Amino acid sequence: MHKPSLNALEYPKILELLAKQTSFSASRALALALEPSSDPLEVRRRQAATSESLQLLQRRSSIGVGGARDVRPLVDRAEREGLLEPHNFLEILDTLRAAGQLRRALQSLDESFPRMRSLLPGLYPLPPLQQAIERCIGLQGEVLDSASSRLAGVRAEIRVLQNRLGERMQSLLKRYHNYLQEAIITQRQGRYVLAVKAGNKRSVRGLVHDYSSSGATLYIEPLEVVDMGNELRELQLEEEEEVRRVLFELSEQVAASAEAIHETVATLAQADLALAKGRFSIALKGEEPGLVLRREKGVELLPPTHSGQGEWPAGTALPPHEPPLLLQQARHPLLDPATVVPTDVYLGGDFRVLVITGPNTGGKTVALKTVGLLTLMAQAGLHLPAAAGSRLPPMRQVFADIGDEQSIEQSLSTFSSHMTRIIQVLEQAGADSLVLLDELGAGTDPVEGSALARSLIEALLERNCLALTTTHHSELKAYAHATPQVENASVEFDVETLSPTYVLTIGLPGRSNALAIASRLGLAPAIIERARDWVGEGEIEIDSLLQQIHQERELTQQALEEATQARQHAHSLERRLEREIRQLEQERREILAQTRQEAQEAIEEVQTRLAFLERDLSTVRVTREWMTQARQQIQETREFVPDLPPAPQASEVRLLDEDEDLEVGDIVWVESLDAYGEVLAAPDSTGEAEVQVGSFKMRRPLTDLRQADKEDRRTVSVHTPDPPSAPEMELDMRGWRAAEVQNLLERYLNDAYLSGMPFVRLIHGKGTGVLRRVVREFLEGHPLVKSFAGAPDPDGGEGVTVVHLVSR
Repeated sequence: MHKPSLNALEYPKILELLAKQTSFSASRALALALEPSSDPLEVRRRQAATSESLQLLQRRSSIGVGGARDVRPLVDRAEREGLLEPHNFLEILDTLRAAGQLRRALQSLDESFPRMRSLLPGLYPLPPLQQAIERCIGLQGEVLDSASSRLAGVRAEIRVLQNRLGERMQSLLKRYHNYLQEAIITQRQGRYVLAVKAGNKRSVRGLVHDYSSSGATLYIEPLEVVDMGNELRELQLEEEEEVRRVLFELSEQVAASAEAIHETVATLAQADLALAKGRFSIALKGEEPGLVLRREKGVELLPPTHSGQGEWPAGTALPPHEPPLLLQQARHPLLDPATVVPTDVYLGGDFRVLVITGPNTGGKTVALKTVGLLTLMAQAGLHLPAAAGSRLPPMRQVFADIGDEQSIEQSLSTFSSHMTRIIQVLEQAGADSLVLLDELGAGTDPVEGSALARSLIEALLERNCLALTTTHHSELKAYAHATPQVENASVEFDVETLSPTYVLTIGLPGRSNALAIASRLGLAPAIIERARDWVGEGEIEIDSLLQQIHQERELTQQALEEATQARQHAHSLERRLEREIRQLEQERREILAQTRQEAQEAIEEVQTRLAFLERDLSTVRVTREWMTQARQQIQETREFVPDLPPAPQASEVRLLDEDEDLEVGDIVWVESLDAYGEVLAAPDSTGEAEVQVGSFKMRRPLTDLRQADKEDRRTVSVHTPDPPSAPEMELDMRGWRAAEVQNLLERYLNDAYLSGMPFVRLIHGKGTGVLRRVVREFLEGHPLVKSFAGAPDPDGGEGVTVVHLVSR
């Protein structure tokens, strides 16, 4: 990327904000060195990693690399046979512990975090090295007695000797108390001494180790303790040597694991940078943008990776007139979020160069910087402070000429400085470049500056790059209006409050507000009128026309908002009506179910009584004519029992094919209402069809409709079909072949069971007994058969089998 343009767009400040989200110096260095990528695949991967980190932080906000340090310089020193200090080992220990914690956290993640899990191979907690450091080094950086048995023994001897020496010094303190400046025992140069008055130095025999600044006090080690002091010093030197040996062994272990520690620190830095991007996205309330790519078959839009279409999906074709660069509700990330005004910017499609006009401090430069900076952020893998649905094409280069960089040393004026940078831009810009030019044609004669600005815009069009420019030249407004692939835009100024609104309006040039502002500030009307005469009628009429267009646009926007609210209200009423329809349908079904249940209970009671009558035929005189009449009455009663509307079977309804259109009169199943309906109007551009269900008419999306088969369209009614009639209680099977028994008898038993019949009579005759045997073998173990037996002799005996069915 063009380094001066990165600085002009304040990209380094974004990296500083990102670096504040990191946890240690190694990841901070990676953040500050992060550069935008021009490779679409790499940009896609970076955005996917940031989205994954954001998702991980939303699940586990505490995950991180807390305690990690960049210990690679320490490891390098250990490799050079250098001796590390105890506190150095504590830094290495904290880093290895952080690696272990992160490794355990990543191992617990599921497959929806592939990029974070891919860091696992680079994390080496090195438990043996951790244990060695914990055994040797204390929390305060001291070498512990447990570091070695020799060290523990020497320190034990030191403690015993110090106790003996202390007791001896106490006795000497009492003996020489008349000669002492103070009754204290102190140390000088590691030796135990008494503070003796200078005049009494011959009264206390010993070695003088120091004296006070005034010379009035001598610090003398009594001869009685010199030997013990020497012994103590020898033990202390032995202790120091053993401590040095322990530290050297630990340093050797660190050096032996140098490669693993280097890779662990690098991996921790990568993980922390990924999490920092996620935390930065939360701080910005950012969104992952879509990416627009140029491929052989045309321009394609890749949606954000969190949309579930994978890291590198096929993409969807972008219509020719749709802008590849679209930033919705974009906010400059370096401005105060509480006061910044979001802006909508789009570029490409119908135009490739956008000319922004408007007053100073109105937000023209902020608009340029917002587009450029958000493009760089996206290509660095950072989420954008913009609304969902924003998209942009990855750029090979982003050029920006913003601000006044006069050079006294090089004797360059404002105009010369701008032209020097623009010349560099034109030499490198191409079809995959974004060019941002602030105050185009400024700093020189207005006529020549305007002509030069138009010529530069044509040069940018010839290079087929995307460009945004700001200008104060009014001639460029007409040029942008009349030139293909060039469009006007403006930032508004509130004349009443004398302040800019920072709202960018694409399609309209900016108005001249100088006379209106001067009038509001109190300039004499006569001077204002004289100025109008100098401006000319044409300019005034153009300015008045622009003002009228702006007012009409505001009224149109207001009407659009009111229409949107009305549409939302209509959708709300539609949803309410659908709920009421479903409630009414549910109540209807419940009433029908209750009625059917009551009728079913009555039929079962009659059937039960009939069963008892048949069993008692041998003892009670009941004629067959009476039985036939009873069955006929049961059947007539059943015909009056309403049934619930059946749910559609898999063979009756099916999903709509993408290339199949519904026609008026088609019968469909409405999933949300659980009912059939008839199509009254074919689907429109919104993907909704008008359907009549019962007496209600409604519009339903195609996703809520299932289409009946073509054969069923002629027969299926939107009304409930009549239930099938119940089978006879007797089945005459005489004359059947044995091969027919299974299929025909299975169907009969199913119908009898579904009709709620408690038992049936199978008349197969006696004959040779073959048909009877086949029938009873089929009934044996049948899931619908509770029991079966031959009929009593008066009712047919072994020529009839009475089958009792299981209860529903």
